[in-house]
Amino acid sequence: MDFEQLTPAEISIQTDGDLWLALKAGQSSALGTLYDRHGGLVYGIALKVLGQAQEAEDLTQDIFVRLAQSTAYDPQRGSFRTYLAILTRSRAIDRLRSRQSAQASLARLRASHLPPQASTPADVLALAERAEAVQLALAQLSDSQREILRLAYYEGLSQAAIAEQLDTPLGTVKTHSRRGLLKLRQILQDRWSN
Repeated sequence: MDFEQLTPAEISIQTDGDLWLALKAGQSSALGTLYDRHGGLVYGIALKVLGQAQEAEDLTQDIFVRLAQSTAYDPQRGSFRTYLAILTRSRAIDRLRSRQSAQASLARLRASHLPPQASTPADVLALAERAEAVQLALAQLSDSQREILRLAYYEGLSQAAIAEQLDTPLGTVKTHSRRGLLKLRQILQDRWSN
């Protein structure tokens, strides 16, 4: 079958397997038909696992964008609907684990920044010195790294919220955050190891 010559009406009556093959042959309208057929399934699974509508919408879009670029589906191994369901559940669980890991890291960081009950003047002085060292280390970061870390750790914003607030791509926020944390850790390790 020559998939490049199919009309939109012909595409709509094709099986999922045929649409997959048409998509791989460069017929981009096949993706729209697959989305129309299965977008609700993908969104429903994502919402059930993630529990947040915005994240479910983002994952649904991500699944179909990746689908257009992927070659992983094999019609001989099972239905396209089952493939999408398994793929969505897997990606949603990955995102959930990532979110939980980030929240646990944030909780640990906040706990480490809570001022301990200083019982002696020496404890108060040590705490003040440590706070000063952290402030000096933060001052050595770039403005964007410092701002992103401030929003994440002092205001508790997610990386997606930071990207939206700063009108910056999410990937850039993630990169600046990671590089800033690595640099901050190195600066403090160097300072405290001396």
